[in-house]
Amino acid sequence: MALLKNDEIEDGLSVHPEWKWIGDSITRTYGFPSFRASLAFVDFVGELAEARDHHPDIDIRYSKVTLILSTHAAGGLTAKDFDLVGLIDGRG
Repeated sequence: MALLKNDEIEDGLSVHPEWKWIGDSITRTYGFPSFRASLAFVDFVGELAEARDHHPDIDIRYSKVTLILSTHAAGGLTAKDFDLVGLIDGRG
């Protein structure tokens, strides 16, 4: 899978402004009312990730979940990352 060019990454972020571009990854932190709700979200993301064989790094801090996406095999951001973001955020 080809790495995205900077303008392609910026275009993707314009559609998903809650996500931030840091180095060779994009990241977003979600807030939830409880730890249980955080776990339910992580389970949802896990199902999407497994179905696409594309797995984000996930950090759970009680009511906050941070996702970090990058296509490690390609060494940076690819269309797979923004495809998964679209599904996670309910726009895919």
